[in-house]
Amino acid sequence: MLYQLYETQRAMMSPFSEFASATAKLYSHPLSPFAHVPMSERYSAAFDLLHRLAKEYEKPEFRITSATVNGVEVAVQEQVAVMKPFCRLLRFKRFTDNPKALEVMKSQPTVLVVAPLSGHHSTLLRDTVKSLLHDHKVFITDWTDARMVPASEGPFHLDDYVAYVEEFIRHVGANAHVISVCQPTVPVLAAVSLMASRGEATPRTLTMMGGPIDARRSPTAVNNLAINKSHSWFETNVIHRVPPNFPGAGRRVYPGFLQHSGFVAMNPDRHLSSHYDYFRDLIRGDGESAEAHRQFYDEYNAVLDMPAEYYLDTIKTVFQDFALVNGTWVVRGEPVRPQDITTSALLTIEGELDDISGAGQTRAAHDLCTGVPKSRQFHYDALGAGHYGIFSGRRWREQVYPHLREFIARFDRETVPMAGTAIGEPGPRAATRTTARASAKPTKGSGTNGSIKKAGATKRATRAR
Repeated sequence: MLYQLYETQRAMMSPFSEFASATAKLYSHPLSPFAHVPMSERYSAAFDLLHRLAKEYEKPEFRITSATVNGVEVAVQEQVAVMKPFCRLLRFKRFTDNPKALEVMKSQPTVLVVAPLSGHHSTLLRDTVKSLLHDHKVFITDWTDARMVPASEGPFHLDDYVAYVEEFIRHVGANAHVISVCQPTVPVLAAVSLMASRGEATPRTLTMMGGPIDARRSPTAVNNLAINKSHSWFETNVIHRVPPNFPGAGRRVYPGFLQHSGFVAMNPDRHLSSHYDYFRDLIRGDGESAEAHRQFYDEYNAVLDMPAEYYLDTIKTVFQDFALVNGTWVVRGEPVRPQDITTSALLTIEGELDDISGAGQTRAAHDLCTGVPKSRQFHYDALGAGHYGIFSGRRWREQVYPHLREFIARFDRETVPMAGTAIGEPGPRAATRTTARASAKPTKGSGTNGSIKKAGATKRATRAR
């Protein structure tokens, strides 16, 4: 019933949103007589803000059409490599007729980015993909909005998520490097563990960024909610059925609008300040800051529904039973044993100001992957970075990505022994496990909402986000 009421309200607000948009243009278009009345800038800004508050936000596009490789601009085409009911595996195929750039591209490592299925679309990792394309062949998981999946496709559990990741790794190839961002760190570690336990070849490297490997460490508001509420409470209060006007009518989901409300509730003052600043930017004619606001919230406000089975499994397995770290997780009859991973190098990355996955939650992967030699385990703390800052924005590009790029390049060059064989001494470039800390000092306003922004946006706009 709640979902249906939400859809009814959204349908009623749609004409008002369009009216507000048209009125904003009426007071701002230079050929309109209303653009020359007193306070026209304020009227236009107010109606523009109302339009954005009332509008529906569709899934954004990646909009990645080119990349620079070895100083040469190459074309990029988005292709579907694997199509599954609940996910597409996308490949960003690069093309060029420059022989030198083509030779470099052929020799570059292959990367599989596992995007989170936690409310936002995979386009949230647009900046991640754009950076990676300079030096890698890139694949990414693109999770489907559950309300768009017909009920006839059946349920989707956390075990199915793990199986999807295994299939994608096999498709990309064992020589690939896997990067998991936030939520997928847990199922990705499970998938690679199961592959290792069976004797299958595992990826050359595993990079885990800002994820709840051990949600008991430095618990955040997200962790506390999952711990303080019973499993039945979540099933009763946040699970709803998709209304009849969608292909997935009748499917049980955790609606995206509820997830979005939770996101906003974590930092209401910050969002309120951001919208007020947007209003002032429009009045002053600060188009750059206003556009930075639009780009951020076009992405932030576009959410998807999650399958109920998957969401409830995640709550119980990751945040209540801590099954991965307790060694009690069984996926389709197979125990998850991270200690069986022996040939994949491991890098964990955390943001100093992350208020989604607390300090130490991702680093806990090192305590589980005891089969990986210490010379192949690394950790990186991004100073001044919030949750989004470790994979998007200036800190990602200037601090995190160079470290990740070198990590992948180092272990892409070496010959990785097959599962079950002895590992030789590390090469001359290998190092013992260390914690690399960025030299940049923390800055105010660089928390969770502070890192997805257009380069060059004002300090005030950054603080609001």
